[in-house]
Amino acid sequence: MTNYPETLTIEEILRDSEKAFQRFTAFCKELPAEVFFDETRGDWSVAQHMQHLIICIKTATAAYALPRFLVRLFGGKPGRVSQSLPDLIANYKAVLAAGGTATGRYVPKHFKPNSNKEELVKQWRQFTTIYLQALGKNWKKESQLDHYVVKHPLLGKITLRELCYFTIYNTDHHLNSVKARV
Repeated sequence: MTNYPETLTIEEILRDSEKAFQRFTAFCKELPAEVFFDETRGDWSVAQHMQHLIICIKTATAAYALPRFLVRLFGGKPGRVSQSLPDLIANYKAVLAAGGTATGRYVPKHFKPNSNKEELVKQWRQFTTIYLQALGKNWKKESQLDHYVVKHPLLGKITLRELCYFTIYNTDHHLNSVKARV
């Protein structure tokens, strides 16, 4: 997905999230294990990109699975309208261009030489399914996505709609990174 619309409905968010997850899965499944786990180039391996995305998905899932009052308690109120998808992407790219990078718990670990690729792909698919279920089950009223915020480590406070947008874009961003890597 390269041309992003201004906004997405909840149905479009679920559809585009699933498509992004499927694109990433399909690409990774086709790679031989030695390429998937290769860390010799000085940047993240494909496996590390997947692990980073799993951490991101698990964190995002919490926002959609928690009761709304807890999301409000931890995040507060937005005080602004949600950014459009292209604006969110532009802001994220600007943060990355200014040196923004994953830190702390978002930095993937190194894998052992005998790591199991199929197990990691299985975890990825499992957590993306849970994400889609939490979002689809708990946030049926689309406007609710604009009334709750969470803290993003690079973007600051973002609405749950923006978190949806970020999740789609971030998955594609990492897919493009791993495609350029191999």
